[in-house]
Amino acid sequence: MTEERPNPTFVSVVIPAFNSAEFMADTLDSVFAQTYPHYEVIVINDGSSDTEDLERVLQRYPSNLRYIKQENQGAAVARNAGLRAATGDLVAFLDADDTWLPTFLEKQMKLLSTTNADLVFSDALLFGDSPLDGRTFMEIDVPRGEVTAESLLAVKVTVLTSTVLAHKQPILDVGMFDVSLRRGQDFDLWLRLAKAGVRFAYTRDVLAHHRIVESGLSGGTISQLKRTLAVLDAVKARGGLTDAEQAAFQWNLNRTHRELALESGKEKLLARDYDGALQSFCEARYYQHSWKLVFVCWALRIAPGMLWRLYHRREMTPAKSV
Repeated sequence: MTEERPNPTFVSVVIPAFNSAEFMADTLDSVFAQTYPHYEVIVINDGSSDTEDLERVLQRYPSNLRYIKQENQGAAVARNAGLRAATGDLVAFLDADDTWLPTFLEKQMKLLSTTNADLVFSDALLFGDSPLDGRTFMEIDVPRGEVTAESLLAVKVTVLTSTVLAHKQPILDVGMFDVSLRRGQDFDLWLRLAKAGVRFAYTRDVLAHHRIVESGLSGGTISQLKRTLAVLDAVKARGGLTDAEQAAFQWNLNRTHRELALESGKEKLLARDYDGALQSFCEARYYQHSWKLVFVCWALRIAPGMLWRLYHRREMTPAKSV
């Protein structure tokens, strides 16, 4: 018997899962509540330690949920496995701790059609134990202009993966997600798609909820900045940037180095590593001149203990509500 082929508007929803059983029911409930009916769901278990709990959750859902289990290899490998298994001509990505509004697929399908785009994305409400709870993604990263390789590199537009709906073939054509990147592989994919001429469109409508988890410590920020540098290194190694894209790339690289130096300086200052803090803050000054940094470097040379007390007091003082 020949398997019936899905129609051209059939969507494969790809959900990589790693130790996310506690959130999976909410995520899947939001997918199976969609007003748009033509979709399948593919959950990829990326070597989770909570596999038994995850599989108990998955048993509650309809037959159009497909399950793939693999050893832990990272989100890029998991998403690529989902892409290879997808039977739809369209694909949507959803992280295992995010959720969609019931009209997500319906509205994104309409946007895809009316804009004649290859890939669309939307805004999302942020939630979780964070000061950003209740704000939206595009409030924090306000999109400015069209999506191009240059605007992505200059961080004028940021794509939230859990709000993406796209034609599958262009993603396959550019080689899918780069499995050599443990983080930031989504940005890398959007950049390669933009370089390949893929048409993007976005809406400021809030169509998803995006969970944020923050420790409140600079270490998390430092790790994120280091991951950004790793992605930029991959972009540099790949080459092929136009002059305008190269300028945007360099601006982003300098900004990331500056922010990393600042966060490292703060961490070292709190640890009373004054020599290390001075080196980091001086490095930050190299990327952007600032009278505040001039003062900080001067204080680290003349009165480091006083600077530590001032900064420690500021960090320990609870932020006032605005």
